[in-house]
Amino acid sequence: MRAFRWYIPWVLVAPALIWVLVFALWPFLNTVVLSFTDARPLTGGSFVGLENYQALLTDQRFWNALVTSLAYVVLSVPFLTVLPLLLALLVEKQIPGISAFRTTFYFPVIASVVVVGLIWTWLFDSRGIVNEALEFIGLIQEPIPFLASRWGLILTAVLLTVWKGLGYYMVVYLAALGNVGRELHEAAAMDGANSLRRLLSVTIPGVRGAMFLVSALITVSAMRVFTELYVLSNGSGGPGGSAASIVMLVQQTGSGLQGRLGYASAVSVALFLLTIGPLLLVAYLNRGDKPAKGA
Repeated sequence: MRAFRWYIPWVLVAPALIWVLVFALWPFLNTVVLSFTDARPLTGGSFVGLENYQALLTDQRFWNALVTSLAYVVLSVPFLTVLPLLLALLVEKQIPGISAFRTTFYFPVIASVVVVGLIWTWLFDSRGIVNEALEFIGLIQEPIPFLASRWGLILTAVLLTVWKGLGYYMVVYLAALGNVGRELHEAAAMDGANSLRRLLSVTIPGVRGAMFLVSALITVSAMRVFTELYVLSNGSGGPGGSAASIVMLVQQTGSGLQGRLGYASAVSVALFLLTIGPLLLVAYLNRGDKPAKGA
């Protein structure tokens, strides 16, 4: 047998490394450099030190966008962590016709966010189907302006995100549930544990790693929310831009011939720092799930 050549593993991973360097690391480093300049699309820029970051701390638009993004996280994470798990537990049961149920919940995952957003804009319009239905059954007397107020727009976007993400995270939980040994459930049942006790003592600990993963994915996605709010607000970010997320602020600030690329880059770096924090926290909390060496 020929001697193993040390460079073969590097050759195999080279395409992935090149991809990361070109499309991830280099753009990120370039963004960090731009954040210390007053660059614009047509005029270039000069070094301004921390001026962009100082301006960011006093910019009310940034703080409004931060509140919007954090609210999106707080509202999305609990629902998209718990509801998909409940659906996965239901789908896992051997019930006739449950496969069609699984397919139905996965359909929104493959649908375009833009198309879904346009449909929801029509549904939640002041004269849309939702308001018409609420008026018909007598719950409201006047149409609710879901998309004409800051929090109405945010809540509608969160509802869209939850509806669209249920199927994806349900599949993640189904994979995790497949790794929970059936013998553990049988042993717990033999010890007299009821369904609720088996859920709390066997199932939940068995999928804890998946729950941490799902919560991390949702947090990152929610902090970077853009398309849902953009489509539902027709690009305005709500009344006076009050419902704009941090990514929307980056787009509004950096786009156009007179876009402030330096300031938009500073906002992007701030978003990165705000996002990496929860990820590190999740990794720290999840460290106990790693099996001990020699176990």
